[in-house]
Amino acid sequence: MIHHGTKSPVMIDVKKLQKRNSSSKSRSRERDRRRRSRTRSRSRSPRDRRSWGGSGGRDRPSSSRNSRGQPGANLRKPRWDLNRLEPFKKDFYVPHNAVQNRDPRIVEQYRAEKEITLRGKNIPNPVFDFDEAGFPDYVLREIKRQGFSEPTSIQAQGWPIALSGRDMVGIASTGSGKTLSYILPAIVHINSQPKLSRKDGPIALVLAPTRELAQQIQQVADDFGHSSGIRNTCLYGGAPKGAQARDLDGGVEIVIATPGRLLDFLESGKTNLKRCTYLVLDEADRMLDMGFEPQIRKIIEQIRPDRQTLMWSATWPKEVKNLAEDFLKDYAQINVGSLQLSANHNILQIIDVCQDYEKENKLSTLLKEIMAESENKTIVFIETKRRVDEITRKMKRDGWPAVCIHGDKTQQERDWVLQDFRSGKAPILVATDVAARGLDVEDVKFVINFDYPSCSEDYVHRIGRTGRRQKTGTAYTFFTPNNANKANDLIQVLKEANQVINPKLLELADSKAGGYGRNRGGRNRWRSRGGGGGCGSGRNGKERSYSRSRSRSYSRERNGRSSRRSYSRSYSRSRSPISNRNEVIGKSYWSSER
Repeated sequence: MIHHGTKSPVMIDVKKLQKRNSSSKSRSRERDRRRRSRTRSRSRSPRDRRSWGGSGGRDRPSSSRNSRGQPGANLRKPRWDLNRLEPFKKDFYVPHNAVQNRDPRIVEQYRAEKEITLRGKNIPNPVFDFDEAGFPDYVLREIKRQGFSEPTSIQAQGWPIALSGRDMVGIASTGSGKTLSYILPAIVHINSQPKLSRKDGPIALVLAPTRELAQQIQQVADDFGHSSGIRNTCLYGGAPKGAQARDLDGGVEIVIATPGRLLDFLESGKTNLKRCTYLVLDEADRMLDMGFEPQIRKIIEQIRPDRQTLMWSATWPKEVKNLAEDFLKDYAQINVGSLQLSANHNILQIIDVCQDYEKENKLSTLLKEIMAESENKTIVFIETKRRVDEITRKMKRDGWPAVCIHGDKTQQERDWVLQDFRSGKAPILVATDVAARGLDVEDVKFVINFDYPSCSEDYVHRIGRTGRRQKTGTAYTFFTPNNANKANDLIQVLKEANQVINPKLLELADSKAGGYGRNRGGRNRWRSRGGGGGCGSGRNGKERSYSRSRSRSYSRERNGRSSRRSYSRSYSRSRSPISNRNEVIGKSYWSSER
């Protein structure tokens, strides 16, 4: 019996109450167990992990997934009957007399000088100037207005192929002029098709991995399409769908899109690809790296099979090759430069081997010299979003005009940051890899890799933000012992670009090959936390040789001939024009170590 104040007593069966509470707790525990089980099941799903390839500048759609995490699961694959499809024209190329009658030896010499290699049958000769390409007058007028003097290598060989209606693969480094290589033929293609009706889907579709790249492609489409009344829209995640949907509803000839947002609109019925006859996959290797292959395949299923397809990539891994084999027919392949991982040869690459704790001071010293230059627009790449914010705040406290961009920024913030950077109001941009590809700012003069990226391919694309459109640039990289397992790949990139290699980088690569990396044996600071094993266990054999090598290095430093001092001297000399820097480096940059 329990009394409540002055009221009459209330009779409670304590045993029944305990039983009820026990039953309630049991049900609660069962619900929690089921919830945890579902969470673990989702986290273990490899499809769910790879579907959208991360965050940041990449779109991450939700409505185009079913309960199993498959993108575009509600889209039906059309049953294409080529006999019932309305025919369309895609071959517009009429060779210029000068191109058609050009001496084959001159053509081969041109291709050799421009490092153009080809694969495929009946590939037309390259064009040497814009007039030979056969573009309409309204396109040529815009080319001249933009101030272009001559086609780049990929344009000279790519335009005749694209205008012929052929499927093609173009492999070239960033900043090689790939966007114009497919936008100008797209304009010619579109103007030869029947006009769109309201709610018709696009005639040309360009798929890109990030919203930054998509927006830059749209700018080129605006510049060259407005004179002939070609409309376009840009579809990407992180922005409201309303304005994008209105553009689609009114009818646009060109759609530039990231895969996820496009699938959202396709699945909701806001657009379709029934009129699409010109498909471009830009930075195909990057899209596959980001896990977009399932989305790309879903999208291509919605396009008629007799379309023209152009695939563009900076590298040629087997995944990109497999995609080309699946969706391109009798394609021509153009390679500009080496098929191996290669950097733009117009970029001077300087590698500073240092410790992690030294990087902030080195960055401050470097910025003082860079900001004294007349052309000083700089991108600083850092691995994590938190570190980007920290370094940017420190720069601002030190008085540097810096802004930052990473995946947690809203679209409005990103647009504001890029506008300030492009205009020169804030000439220092601190970024994660979300801006490593696709960010096209003409006058970036310096790139600083504060953190070395996870692979050398990302390194090549990072430094490719400078040295664009045949201009020169400089890339500085802080390389620490924690990056030792990437030293050999970096050395190969440097050798291919004919760069002078820091002897400390060679030493780090040798030490890693000899078993003195962070995860090998030995009782010095190179030993892994787990203890023994490895090639360098204890103080025997190779480790003694390595210690002697380090002692000799220290001895040279005591004698005043250290590479570090030479490296510091090179910074002070780097104020000279970049064209002279290779000579400076070649004579004295690492002379004491050689």
